Amino acid sequence: MTPPGVPSQLRQLIHYHLDNGLYENALFLAGRLHAVEPRSADTCHLIALCNLRLGRYKSAYDFARPRQNQPPHLGCAYVFAQACLALERYEAGARALEEARGRWAGRNHFNKYSDTSRRSIPDAAACYRMLGKLWSGYGDSKKAVDYYIEALKLNPFMWDAFTDLCNLGAYVRPTNIFKITPEILNSISHSVSNGNGNGTGQFASQDSHDNRNPFVSTPDVDPFNPSNRNGADVGLNLGGSNLLSRLNGMTNGNVGGSAYTDIETPTSNGQNVDDDDVMMGDAGGPVMHQPPAEVFHAPTRKLRMQAFSSSEEPPKMRPITSRTKPKMASESEITEIPRPIGQNGHKRTVSGHSTHHLQHPPQNLDPTAAPPRRSVRLLNSISSQIRPSSSRLAAAASRDPEAKERRELRKVKATGTKGKPGGLSTAGRVVSGNRRPTVEISESYGKPEARPTSVVATAAPPPKMAPPQDPNRDRDAIEWLLDLLMRLGTGYAHSCRFQCKQAIDAFQQIPEEQWKTPWVLAQIGKAYYERTMYAKAEEVFLKVREMAPSYMEDMEVFSNVLWQLKKETDLAYLAHTLVDQDRLSPQAWCALGNAFSLQREHDQAIKCFTRATQLDPKFAYAFTLQGHEHVTNEEFDKAMFAYRCAISADNRHYNGWYGLGQVYEKMGKYDVAEKHYRAAAQINPTNAVLAVRIGSVLDRMKKTQPALMQYMTAVTLDPHSNLARFRKAQIHLKLGAPHEALKDLERLKHDAPDDANVHFLLGRTYKKLRNRASAIKHFTISLNLDPKAQQYIKEAMEALDEDDAGGLSSDEEM
Repeated sequence: MTPPGVPSQLRQLIHYHLDNGLYENALFLAGRLHAVEPRSADTCHLIALCNLRLGRYKSAYDFARPRQNQPPHLGCAYVFAQACLALERYEAGARALEEARGRWAGRNHFNKYSDTSRRSIPDAAACYRMLGKLWSGYGDSKKAVDYYIEALKLNPFMWDAFTDLCNLGAYVRPTNIFKITPEILNSISHSVSNGNGNGTGQFASQDSHDNRNPFVSTPDVDPFNPSNRNGADVGLNLGGSNLLSRLNGMTNGNVGGSAYTDIETPTSNGQNVDDDDVMMGDAGGPVMHQPPAEVFHAPTRKLRMQAFSSSEEPPKMRPITSRTKPKMASESEITEIPRPIGQNGHKRTVSGHSTHHLQHPPQNLDPTAAPPRRSVRLLNSISSQIRPSSSRLAAAASRDPEAKERRELRKVKATGTKGKPGGLSTAGRVVSGNRRPTVEISESYGKPEARPTSVVATAAPPPKMAPPQDPNRDRDAIEWLLDLLMRLGTGYAHSCRFQCKQAIDAFQQIPEEQWKTPWVLAQIGKAYYERTMYAKAEEVFLKVREMAPSYMEDMEVFSNVLWQLKKETDLAYLAHTLVDQDRLSPQAWCALGNAFSLQREHDQAIKCFTRATQLDPKFAYAFTLQGHEHVTNEEFDKAMFAYRCAISADNRHYNGWYGLGQVYEKMGKYDVAEKHYRAAAQINPTNAVLAVRIGSVLDRMKKTQPALMQYMTAVTLDPHSNLARFRKAQIHLKLGAPHEALKDLERLKHDAPDDANVHFLLGRTYKKLRNRASAIKHFTISLNLDPKAQQYIKEAMEALDEDDAGGLSSDEEM
């Protein structure tokens, strides 16, 4: 039959291994607990949690799934939701968490965690955040946004809820999110009023209803960790005269005295600690309701020496002679016959240490204590004689001023040389007979009613709890953190809305030590990349690589930057470095695919991008890059499948919509291409290339005026876009406005002097303006820059007197 204390001990061991990252051990012990309590929901929660930590989501799903005819268990529901999120069973996880709403609604664990406080039972903010992720995966963005907002209202430090909101396209105001709420102020005031520096003091009062929950631990009934016993209790952890307390090394947390007065004992786990500092607190700890373990006292034995009656004369004892110059080494040679336990009321501990010098009141005696053994009596006789208990000795010693000075000097040496309190005897630590106890003589013994100082009182004070935190200091710290998150959130929100310039400005306003971190620099690099400022982006990403060579996030963007700059060597080096660092990261395989693409090995690039999608099916950019390679190979069906997979992985991945529009445009389906281009532009309204592509398909559909509006929008979005200005000049020339076209072409001539298309279009423009010399000049320059287009250029030169519009190729991009 299993002893009643086994389940609680197994729970403590499971949480110990979970906290130390020993998940295999925790799972093994959870299996033993499940065998003992197969129907306990708390046991199912623990074994499901162990499987979840190990990444065994199907096992976690099976153990944590709701049981019929059983009330919902919050821990199981939360682990079940996490497993459903990993298994893409979003609706089932959301339904289970919603059914357990009554157990988590209203919970707020903010400012209640510390180094000694752990909780695996979530609060309302964590549950709202999990519901947001589940509904986001299910595709219901409206519900996901609502739940994320509720999570941020309760806990504005939940950063991933904010980033998910931005990624969903919700328009958020960071200044309204990252601010101190009444709940935060309330948690600070409660933690300070309770005197708990770690902010866990108020949890018991706030969640007191959980004490009636059978699935929630109550440390006060834990036989291995009681917290409500008084100083006279001889329980398991208060230093009583039982073997288990000595084996556990526990002492009385009461500063008034200790049963072990002559030894130093460490404070037990949980002693003098608030209930919330115990693992899991009252929010679901490692132990269930267990009856207190029965304490078996040592059996009484017959006294070897009967107590003397009042009529009998006690045996004469050797008188203690007072010495004006006591010597530490010689005092231990004095012997005295100890009085029996029945007369002097002195009891012993398991270790044999006498406690008679504490002079406890008679009501504190242990009636079950056994008489001391002979070895203990001899030790007690030594300790009793070395103490100057007689008033005669105290009086003699007090009359000698030199002895008083030496006593004071010995006190300083005893406390200063070894760092130990002077009143703490080392008799309990003596193992060999050659060691002699260190004695302190105090003037208080000379007084007739003076009581000897307790060892606990004179010893070093026990470890104290952290002093109450200053509420102003806590508020200042939280305000600083919220301000930092507000600045970071502002930059991230601008990035998600593709407002790259504003994002860069926001990130540069944060403190320098925070700015020089890999995450912030990577965000700035991506913003430069979106603005097509590839040289700046490369500079920033190089800083990231120098600062954190193992940083893998956003390295696919860095590889695209190098691809745009046509740096084959740097891109190949980056790809091989990333693969060596982490062969299972999709970013590394994207970089390797870009390296092959730049070397025009498109089939190898497709294999690398396919491997990246296998490693992370939600990595949308890998699907997009794979589609680009299929377009290069003119495999339009495969390209469309890859782009659709990218959109399925991330509906707001505008590159996938752009890729589909590009395929439809190449297939001649301009109306369908326009729809996909506009879908991409709706996601990223600041991208000038998308506006150019929309204008291009409109121009092909003979919608010249709307096409001109798109080109003008593109120039407004990016004044440095040469492609947008070139297309705009083409439309102006087609509409019979050569002067407007000439303005853009003159600027392009300075920005791109070696572009044959620019000079060819300048020749046509001067032809419209009847400037024959300038037209011949630019036609000749175009011919020298691009000899392959000799046929088209010569035809244009021969027809100088004819009106013609257009360019070298209306489809060709600069």
